[in-house]
Amino acid sequence: MSSTETKKKLSFPTAYTVLFIVLILAAALTHVVPAGKYSTLLFDESVQAFVVTTPDGETQELEATQSTLDQLGVQVDVEKFTDGSIYKPVAIPNTYQELESNPQGIMELIKAPIEGVYETIDIMIFVLIIGGIIGILNNSGAFDAGFASLSRLTKGKEYLLIIIVTFLIALGGTTFGLAEETIALYPILVPVFMVAGYDAIVCIAALYMGSSIGTMFSTVNPFSSVIASNAAGISFMNGIAFRGAGLVIATIITIAYIIKYAEKVKKDPSKSLIFSQKADLEKRFLHENKEVPEFTVKRKLMLSIFALSFAVMIWGVSTQGWWFLEMTALFFVVGIIICFLSGLGEKRAVSEFVTGASELVGVGLTIGVARAVNIIMDNGLISDSILNGATNVVGGMNGGIFALIMLVVFLVLGFFIPSSSGLAVLSMPIMAPLADTVGIPREVIVSAYQYGQGLMAFITPTGLILVTLSMVDVTYDKWLKFIMPLMGIIAVFAAIMLYLQAFI
Repeated sequence: MSSTETKKKLSFPTAYTVLFIVLILAAALTHVVPAGKYSTLLFDESVQAFVVTTPDGETQELEATQSTLDQLGVQVDVEKFTDGSIYKPVAIPNTYQELESNPQGIMELIKAPIEGVYETIDIMIFVLIIGGIIGILNNSGAFDAGFASLSRLTKGKEYLLIIIVTFLIALGGTTFGLAEETIALYPILVPVFMVAGYDAIVCIAALYMGSSIGTMFSTVNPFSSVIASNAAGISFMNGIAFRGAGLVIATIITIAYIIKYAEKVKKDPSKSLIFSQKADLEKRFLHENKEVPEFTVKRKLMLSIFALSFAVMIWGVSTQGWWFLEMTALFFVVGIIICFLSGLGEKRAVSEFVTGASELVGVGLTIGVARAVNIIMDNGLISDSILNGATNVVGGMNGGIFALIMLVVFLVLGFFIPSSSGLAVLSMPIMAPLADTVGIPREVIVSAYQYGQGLMAFITPTGLILVTLSMVDVTYDKWLKFIMPLMGIIAVFAAIMLYLQAFI
């Protein structure tokens, strides 16, 4: 057997294989972990009443008053429900009930990825539309001309790319939960970083870790800080100073870590973790044409419109309640405008749009398969069981130890429940009162939830990382090798911040 064949045989599996392994493990857990659920509470605006759903599926309408919440042990201001601040079903403390086991078998495993695709079709269409636009911009010469111009501007100060991109994405993460939206940026920025002398991992780190650090140390993010604080019965301003300070320090640590690796690669490309892919990535992302297209007014206008669309998207998501339907519609319109400006002609423009979209079909399928893991766990009725087990572990501890254990608990829960808002409304009504019993502020629980889930987001296959890696053909093991040292540093830092917050 040749060395090439041996290398292929020993290569790390694709994102799909990793996700299917996790999917099988999740299904196996449904055969081992007892099934169970908490009763949930939801405010129904149409009848102006609380609707309680029991573990066995029965529903009951209750008067939407503070007295009702007090009787149920949900220590949250009733206005948080009636004004829409809490819009998802909230778990009711002390209502966990074991149910008949619902183990997930082979048929469920086969159907889950299909269901996952159905449930994430909005994200997938968003990705395909972005891919189509990128296809047009690539073939019109707009990207080549723009990258060449940016390369000249940053020559000798390429590290500024890392600082600017990481900082801006972290800012988006801490304010409105910028995460899935960054998917559109990878095909655009990877060539920029490669032209600057870095490898694709540097670009992934700047974007993905910027988003992860921002959401981990969220300050006013409505999908984590705000909804978790509301569900815990406190103001999101409680603890914001600690999380803000953590954001600044953690971002600096992350940028320094990325720059250290980036400069090592720039000085000696063979030090890159993906050096073996250098030629393939350059062929994919960098055009071999020696003649750089002129950066004409038309090309500048195309790129400006594309860049402006991201600013509009941020405005829509953060102030107008936009989600993937509205974001996709925005980029659909932008795509039509860019088609007209490209000068490629109707037939070629449509062809390049379809080709660009087709190159991201694999990414879309990865998103669907990742969702399948959550479907298996929810259908297997073990998500609430894992939460209930965690509450039994941490009860009655010393305050400082309790805070640190909560970090670990949410680290584990973050793997099984990657949705920030989903984990918040499920866990906060259960976990927050435990803080009272050990004499620490409830905002410590909110911070522990953010830090734990944020840390797990660095590596969890059920989150966005495999989707991200599949966009640039980087295998999961290479990412783990890059990120684990930084994850350890940030974990220690988060533990210190949490311990200090518990007693200051």
